[in-house]
Amino acid sequence: MLRFFKSSLPAQLLVLLALVLALRLPLLWLGLPLTAAELRLLLLGEGVAAGAWPYRDLYDGTAPLAAAVAGVLELAWGRPVLLYRTVALLLLLVQALRFNAVLNRADVHPERGYLAALTYLVVGSLSTELDALSPLLLGHTFIIFALSALLPTSREGYDNRRLFRAGFLIGLAALCYLPLAFFVGLGFFAVLIFAASSFRSALLLVCGFLSPYAVVATVFLYVGALPNFQDMHLERGLHPAVAATDGLPPAVAWPLLAGAAVLLALALLRTASTALGLVMQAKFRQLMLVWLLIAVAALVVGRGLAPGSLLLLLPPLTYFSLFLWQRLPGREWAPELLFVTVLGLVVVVRYRDLVPGLPTLLHLPAESTFAPQPNPAYRRLVAGRPVLVLGPGRRAYLAHPAARPYLDWPLAAADFGHLTEYAAVVRVGRSLGPNPPTYIIDQNRLLPRLRYLLPTVFGGYELVPGVPGAYQLKK
Repeated sequence: MLRFFKSSLPAQLLVLLALVLALRLPLLWLGLPLTAAELRLLLLGEGVAAGAWPYRDLYDGTAPLAAAVAGVLELAWGRPVLLYRTVALLLLLVQALRFNAVLNRADVHPERGYLAALTYLVVGSLSTELDALSPLLLGHTFIIFALSALLPTSREGYDNRRLFRAGFLIGLAALCYLPLAFFVGLGFFAVLIFAASSFRSALLLVCGFLSPYAVVATVFLYVGALPNFQDMHLERGLHPAVAATDGLPPAVAWPLLAGAAVLLALALLRTASTALGLVMQAKFRQLMLVWLLIAVAALVVGRGLAPGSLLLLLPPLTYFSLFLWQRLPGREWAPELLFVTVLGLVVVVRYRDLVPGLPTLLHLPAESTFAPQPNPAYRRLVAGRPVLVLGPGRRAYLAHPAARPYLDWPLAAADFGHLTEYAAVVRVGRSLGPNPPTYIIDQNRLLPRLRYLLPTVFGGYELVPGVPGAYQLKK
């Protein structure tokens, strides 16, 4: 199999696409439940599509560019779960093929072909979490495209447009998922080993990185959302509890990352024993080692639990695996056997939920068991009416839009958790008074106090029979 993909003919590309679709589509066809990350994007998309501004009309810590993409997809199709899955698959394909093309064009490995894309897509199919659209998946696409701008050609070297474009793309990535801003460090290292004028080149990179932030900050300044943008995105975006929001529990996320790390360790050992002939090849290996360190730093910020965390390891894993798939003198079968073993393990882990007893045998619960599950009691509530959930549970949002602006409970708790403060009570009244939600799910028994403090806003709610903690606005 490896020998077949060492060619760059169109037939190899078609077989690669067929293999990936055969690996991923059956489970998507059988149906994957809506993930917590997708649910958050759906709620954001509904608000943005309705004309609400993130951080001003929607209190949520999701990065602004990811929220904007969710709004565009919502305009194309109401609650576009299938569109989310399609976009996620296309983004992963684009990342793999783009990274493969950069490696081939830069001649960083003696052999060319589609081995890099093959490794990227096969290992990327290990977790069904990468079948779902997430801010990290969106942002990582910009990082992959920034790589080519960080690699100067022998004819032109670095120029203003290339370095500025690299920084700009990294800035767009950070506007999707803030920890991706660490990849500015990768740009600095590339400037250090490739550029003739390091200070000027680094300044161009920084200007490119700050440009999208300057544009976004200016827009939020004019709409009155700049203070909240600073608080909810810039200050909270690198907090581990925020970066890991909506991810898988450690019992699932860490073993999946550990499996990829084992393959990466084998690839690093094989790479260390391989001599490189060209200076460019040696420098690129150094660049990928720094990429690995930055990816680990981003993983640490998200505790390895952020949705799509496996993506951070895929580029360095893909590059170093190229040395692992090289022929061994007298043991040409060994790389082939290893790759078939990896492919088989990916299939087993991905489809473990379909085989009774296999998750228990592997000590690895299926990702689908941690997806938000609908509450049968909420069927009594009229679907499509806005709901305010006073608590961390989000199951009511599976069939109802969220009442604006309180989408994220940790942010909402800044008001609802301080009802003894006059300022917090005023903010709640101003936020919900003009458009009170049809339903309130009171998970923290706050409604009696809210009725006392804000009777004009919360005095018209009555308990819904048969739905614990649910109240409906009576007009």
